[in-house]
This record gives sequence, structure tokens and C-alpha cells, in this order.
Amino acid sequence: MEVLFVRFGAASARKFLHPHLKASFARFATSTPAGKFEPSKVLNLGVPKEIFPEEQRVSITPSAVKILTAKGFNVLVEADAGASAQYLNSEYVKAGARLIESGAKDLYAQSDVVLKVRSPLLDKEVDLLNPNSTLISLVYPAQNKDLVNKLASRKVTVLALDCIPRISRAQAFDVLSSMANIAGYKGVVEAASHYSNFFAGQITAAGRIPPAKVLVVGGGVAGLSAVATARGLGATVRAFDTREAVREQVESLGAEFLTISVKESGEGGGGYAKEMSKEFLDAEMALFAKQAKEVDIIITSALIPGKPAPKLITKAMVDSMRPGAVIVDLAAEAGGNVETTRPGQTYIGGSNRVVHIGYTDLPSRLAGQASALFANNITNFLISMMPKDKGSWLSLLIFLIVISIHSIR
Repeated sequence: MEVLFVRFGAASARKFLHPHLKASFARFATSTPAGKFEPSKVLNLGVPKEIFPEEQRVSITPSAVKILTAKGFNVLVEADAGASAQYLNSEYVKAGARLIESGAKDLYAQSDVVLKVRSPLLDKEVDLLNPNSTLISLVYPAQNKDLVNKLASRKVTVLALDCIPRISRAQAFDVLSSMANIAGYKGVVEAASHYSNFFAGQITAAGRIPPAKVLVVGGGVAGLSAVATARGLGATVRAFDTREAVREQVESLGAEFLTISVKESGEGGGGYAKEMSKEFLDAEMALFAKQAKEVDIIITSALIPGKPAPKLITKAMVDSMRPGAVIVDLAAEAGGNVETTRPGQTYIGGSNRVVHIGYTDLPSRLAGQASALFANNITNFLISMMPKDKGSWLSLLIFLIVISIHSIR
């Protein structure tokens, strides 16, 4: 098996495209009298219904089906695959997809390339994949070695969307950024629904109501989305990130950028922050301890690729917060930034009754929008690999070289 876009080095810079996938695209391109390459309908894309618990998203929407079928792909969709995201079977059929009503087994059997949101479940879906077929989905191979080994044993080519590097060439298929954007937005919406006061300040006949004070820890895509959403709801927002470059983005959204006295760059690779020195971390924790006593809502989004999320908000900080304060831990799936987070749960804890929101499926809770963005990303990815003319195999090779080299780094 060739696993492309894998940071731990399973990909080889000399093997950019699995032979089966290359053959699929070779079959997919046919010459015309005009000398151009046009698609012939031979490559079957399979869209199964997601069976991961509580997963509501679907990998391809009817709008994406229209684009893909126009490019010559056959799109096979399992019945009710999009129902949880409010995409009806009839919409898929109208867009040009072939509905598979006989179940996932038949869908997988007929698919050259399987498009999924979540990685296939080890004990239920991997064995359905055809040997030498291709899987395009979120995989997180560094955290799922058993899954990778099982896929390898079935000679499945895996294109791990979570390992596509965050470079300008790959922005159009950056699934992680799309989902992080939704998580940041939805995290604020969840906070607002659990907070017992207004977000925006008001002046009424009954008196003045101050705006909610929100602290956002982490200035990546999710953090900036949270800042923008909280500001849009009228809250007073302050944000912190280890990267000074984030200051301009935070301030452009109307929020305050917090700093500490220790000067150290947090710039890491791939759009992520790096691990910081003990001196920096001590100063950072002192800042968070002070802020916890002042704010009404804390939203955390700090992640380090391939490692558990750093613990930034301690139990002592939580205990010092105002009664009824709210914490949203956007890093809960990676263990959480908050010491008291319970991944996958929402609960009220402590004598000050702080609301803890530790959902690990925030994008799925906005399933329609999340599916639309995911489908756009994966469609752009597929189209980018299509040979458009006789000379485009060179362009495809260069594209894969660039992506693979950045991934291995």
C-alpha cells in the first residue's frame, strides 16, 4: 500500500501515485479528434453512509455530484448517505448519481475510489474495500497504526486528507481548515446557548447590561473563527497565541491580542504552533490564571500535530472562574486543553457551576454546512489530479511531488 500525505514518512518521494490510481486516471482520460483529453465514464466514486457513532456528515453533496459527473466520473451513493445532513436521495439522483439501495457491501464492491469523511471502522468497513482500490478520507495514520496496517494488508491506496500540507497550492482541498472554521463558529454558538446572560451589551430601562467577556486561546483557523463569531454576537473578546504573526488577524477582527513578557516565537510547521520553553509556558499559565478570574467564557483550540493537546487551563483556574461561566474545549478530541474537560461530554462542575463543553464532533453538529465544505474540498482534490491534456501528466506529477515533499517534511 502507498499512503500519500503521511507525516510519519510512509510515503516515498519517488512514488507519488499508486499504480492502481494512476491506471484509473489513465483509463479515465481518452483522446479526442481535437487532440485534447476528455473523460470517459469508467471511474466509479463510491459515497457510503457514515456509520461512526453520531457522525452526521456526508463526503459528497448533490452539488458536488453535478461537478464530478460533468467531469466524467460515475458517482455511486448509498441510499440515505446524506439524510442526516439534509441531502435527500432524490437530490443525488437528480444531480446524476446512481443510488445504491442494496447496502454498503454492494457500494464498496462497485467502487474504484471510496470517498468518506471518517476513516473506515477497523472491524466493519475495512474488509468491504476492494483490494487495490483507493480510499480518500480523514485517516490520522500516526494515531491509527492498526488501521493503516489493515489497509496495507488489503493493498488499499490511501490518500489521507488530514495530512495534506497547509501550503498555498493545497488550500482548495484543505479539509482540516474547513472543519476547524466550523468548529470555531459552532463552539461559540454552543457557548452562547449555555451562557445565562446576553452576549451583547444592552442599555435598557431596567439598567445597563455589560457584554460577555470571552477569552480565546489559540489563534489558528478554529480560534480565529471563534473570535469572529463571538465579536459578531457582541461580546468583548481577547485572544492569545504563541505566534506574534496572529496579532494582526486578531486585531483586525476587533479583539484584543494578549501578550506576555517572554519573547519567543511559536511559529511551527504547517500552520501550527510549536512547543514552547518552560519559561514561556510559566508566563503563559500566569496569564491564563489571571484571565480566568475576569472572563465569562473561555474557548480553547491549541493543538500540536501528532501529540496530545497541551493542558493550558488547570482545575485551579476553572475553580477561580465566575459562577455560571462556560468553557468550550475545541481540542477535546485530542485530549483537551482544559484539565477538567471530559471529551465528548457537556457537564456542569465545581462549586461555581462552570459549564464544560467537550464535544468532539462540532463540525458534525453543523452537518449540512460541514458536508458542503468537505465536498468542495474533496471535489477540488479529485479535479486537481485529472489529466486535462496530453501534457498534463507532467503537471500532475509536479503537483504530487510538491504535496508529498511538504508532507514528509
